[in-house]
Amino acid sequence: MNTTVLGLDKDQTQELIKELNVLLANFQVYYQNVRGLHWNIKGRNFFELHTKFEEFYTDAQEKVDLIAERILTLQGVPLHTFEDYLKSSEVPTGKEISNDEEAVQLVVQSLSILLKIERSILELSDEANDEGTNSMMSDFISEQEKTLWMMNAWLS
Repeated sequence: MNTTVLGLDKDQTQELIKELNVLLANFQVYYQNVRGLHWNIKGRNFFELHTKFEEFYTDAQEKVDLIAERILTLQGVPLHTFEDYLKSSEVPTGKEISNDEEAVQLVVQSLSILLKIERSILELSDEANDEGTNSMMSDFISEQEKTLWMMNAWLS
């Protein structure tokens, strides 16, 4: 078996690196979206959502770093240009959104996309016996499912 320094199959690891870079790109777009929502939100829910969006972008920034470091741990190279992020991202870009409901809908849509990607990576990491990536994806999924539930409750 052709293995990496970590004892993982090289081919499976390359596939994980590729998919983690897709997740990284999507998180970077999500990060910038919630940063913009934080700056531009208006209306009666300003104080509540301004604070919540700051919480989201701080969390996303930490996750971006964790994903990039996992890619490096697997001996890959993390994407690091906006051009690459936009080419690889499914998360829509939110431009000049100031309406509370529209902002929360963008977060819900983005989190749904991130969860889909994370579940796909979770399957790959499980097949590759990559517990490090597996653990990270499980943690991300648990947190984001709860956030998605809360945002959908806000929209109700």
